[in-house]
Amino acid sequence: MSHAKRTAFGGAWVVAALTFAAAPLAAQQRVEMRNNIPVAPQGIKQIPLPAAPVRYETAEGQNIEVSVVTRGLAHAWSLAFVANDTILVTERAGAVRVIRGGKLEAEPVAGVPEVRPQGLAGLMDIVLHPSFATNGYVYLSYSKPISADDTAVAIARGRWDGRALRDTRDVFVAGAETTGGARLAFGGDGMLYVSAGGGGDDHPQNPNSHGGKVLRLTPDGGVPADNPFVGRAGYKPEIFTLGHRSVLGLAAHPTTGKIWQLEMGPNGGDELNVLEPGGNYGWPLVSLGRSYPGPRHPSLQREGFIDAVVFWVPSISTSGLAFYTGDKLPKWQGDIFVGGMRYGEIPNTGRLERVLINENMEELRREPLLVDLRQRIRDVRQGPDGLLYLLTDYDDGALLRIAPSP
Repeated sequence: MSHAKRTAFGGAWVVAALTFAAAPLAAQQRVEMRNNIPVAPQGIKQIPLPAAPVRYETAEGQNIEVSVVTRGLAHAWSLAFVANDTILVTERAGAVRVIRGGKLEAEPVAGVPEVRPQGLAGLMDIVLHPSFATNGYVYLSYSKPISADDTAVAIARGRWDGRALRDTRDVFVAGAETTGGARLAFGGDGMLYVSAGGGGDDHPQNPNSHGGKVLRLTPDGGVPADNPFVGRAGYKPEIFTLGHRSVLGLAAHPTTGKIWQLEMGPNGGDELNVLEPGGNYGWPLVSLGRSYPGPRHPSLQREGFIDAVVFWVPSISTSGLAFYTGDKLPKWQGDIFVGGMRYGEIPNTGRLERVLINENMEELRREPLLVDLRQRIRDVRQGPDGLLYLLTDYDDGALLRIAPSP
């Protein structure tokens, strides 16, 4: 119905007609849900990578050129340089591939353990022993079948002979409750750090479970005598830190040797943490994100839990972590690089993020990179040539290289 009202405006009298809707306002859209998670929209399509190198001007004045080294990788997960011209790449379904002289070899590497891919897990990280040049040891994290239906995070070690992995065997198998991603990193102390997926919300705060933890092992898979919970009743002795969600990045700081950890939040709340012995990082009791249906988790500011150094809201779906220490990209020295698989829960919006920190390990600024390429970045590593290398996670994925622009 209409209702007339006399109002004064600019010294003149006007009559304004106010119309009230007979029906109530429409409610917000109902979003399709699957397993209590909103179904991702498909409005933004994946775009092909350009054939020619792409030049970018970046915030610090470090102009770069991004090029495709090779294509044809099926859901690549991680990479390691075993020689200046030779890269080993893990594929989630269970293959280790060789890129030699920039060319992807047709046959996968022999000597890889049996892998059971489930969801986003399967054959995952690959790292080299600190004395790889003399012992040839390569470490793999993978989903090991332990029954007809179940898997557990396992760490295998083999010796690279230039063509294959020899004498491959498990050095550690976590509990059956471990699922999801498993990253590896050697710390400045020479110990091997392993992330073990949470297996749901019941395990990250349970000290008698490997799930939702970062573990600290000797290079042979044993328990270091100085681990924080050694000899403590009710605690797994391998635990270094607890209270983690999905840990998809581990890297040792180049000067302190401390392990930095990248943790994917739920709907928002991705975290970059510095790991302290025995530290509790809060999941699932606290988080800066939301649950997937929408409600917020309690704030991370709570006694007894360690806060993140950097966090992302909205989520960038973090995976892959590297500190840049080379001289080819000098304006980025000391910066942190984080792979992002999608932004704000929208597929095909991946990017690389650069984070600048000060000498106190505090964030000063960050910069999204390669946003227009819209690639799902699974891993980022520095090569022996001082350049950055990225893996994209697709059926037909690629290895990308970031070099200074000529």
